[in-house]
Amino acid sequence: MTTHAEGAQQGHLTGYGTPLYRNYVLLLLMAVYTLNFIDRTLIAVVAQPIIESFQLTDSQWGLLYGPPFAIFYAIMGLPIALWADRSNRVKIITVCIILWSIMTALCGLAAGFISLLLFRIGVAIGEAGCTPPANSIIGDYFIARKRATALGIYSMGVTLGGVLANVFGGPIAAMQGADFGVWLNGLGLAWMFGDLNWAAIEGWRIAFVVVGLPGVLVALIVLWTIKEPPRGYSDPPDSAPAAKAGWHEAYQELKQKPSFWWMAMGASMVAFVGYGLISFQAPFLQREHGLSVRDAAINFGAPLSLLAAIGTFLGGYLTERLTQRIPTAMALVPAVGLFLATPAYVAAFFIEDLRIVFVLWGVASVLHYSYLGAQYNIGQGVVSNRSRATAIAVLLILVSLIGNGVGPYFVGFMSDYFMSSELAKAGLAPELTPALCKARDAVLTDAQTAACAVANSSGLKWAMAVTVCWFLVAAGCFVMAARTLKQDFVAQLGAD
Repeated sequence: MTTHAEGAQQGHLTGYGTPLYRNYVLLLLMAVYTLNFIDRTLIAVVAQPIIESFQLTDSQWGLLYGPPFAIFYAIMGLPIALWADRSNRVKIITVCIILWSIMTALCGLAAGFISLLLFRIGVAIGEAGCTPPANSIIGDYFIARKRATALGIYSMGVTLGGVLANVFGGPIAAMQGADFGVWLNGLGLAWMFGDLNWAAIEGWRIAFVVVGLPGVLVALIVLWTIKEPPRGYSDPPDSAPAAKAGWHEAYQELKQKPSFWWMAMGASMVAFVGYGLISFQAPFLQREHGLSVRDAAINFGAPLSLLAAIGTFLGGYLTERLTQRIPTAMALVPAVGLFLATPAYVAAFFIEDLRIVFVLWGVASVLHYSYLGAQYNIGQGVVSNRSRATAIAVLLILVSLIGNGVGPYFVGFMSDYFMSSELAKAGLAPELTPALCKARDAVLTDAQTAACAVANSSGLKWAMAVTVCWFLVAAGCFVMAARTLKQDFVAQLGAD
């Protein structure tokens, strides 16, 4: 019989717990991360109905989608990560799931721009407590050689969340309130809402409530079934002891790791593009190709997110396979993927045939998301087990502020800029502006309405094409990270 002490000594060979239980924990944490991104990206799925309900320009929508969420996600990320490096990580994740799930449901009750913004901030605060402790737990369950695949599987939550947000959010948002009331009545659940006037409720509001509330149940499953692992259990016995690390000490460790900072810059630029694209993906398909909210979600949003999930897994799988021969593969695989994704995305934005658009966008998504596992693997791999959660929090602060904070607003700003340019070319400026084109009570001629529609679509198309070119900068950053990765990594790269 193996004692706990003996098991800890061999943890770097086996990992924590049985293989079956380790995989269960990994899949449950992936489900949590999936839920995280369902609630985070649902607002993008229903973007156009919200834009129309609140009469927003693309710049205003980008401002609503990005900076408030990003700033509070970043502000709360570090203290929660420091808390996770000292306290029970499973309980922290549980509390945070409950918070962001309730706040997501409340988004459906928003009366206007300000209240929706405040509820989005609540979602951000809760979601800030997911990835740092989850990465730290995975690092203690899996040995160093297996973490690339494990983190690749965990990271699939990003794209699987996008799939489910589209699968559920799109059709629900397309429903009329009265239709949803009839559906509930068919299930025998309408009594729970009394005499609520369903006909007056917009579909996108119902989507937030229906998608948000089940997270409370997931939180309880996490609390009751995941064991808190000993810190450093799966690390070599001669590694640094798992004492509690403070922010200053963790930063001093990171400061000496240039590969971490190059990777963080690259990941931030990828997020800049990724969040910018996802925040306007549905509006683009609806404006440029005339798809409905439901069709954009089911025919494009869901399958593209699934392809992105496949890309995430393939990135981790290829990295693990190639690392034996190319020790810096975890940085080079993303670099190649991002470089190849750029022309595929740009072509997809300008081709009219929807079948070709889907193929190109799908290929680009697979290549794009091959980076995701690498950012976490490098992020925690270059520091000791004492500082993993803090290192991931630092990474997510940069990714959130630059990616989610700036990306959506950049696309929105550029969309309004190109839209104004299109209107000027048509000789309709300055009497027509993006704000006037989107105002419900604007009195426009048929010619002006048609010009607004063309400029609205064209402006967004060019904005997305310009934004995706930043992938080339991100690819360069991952190449630079590869130069020092071998010397910065704590474990031996390419070791059996």
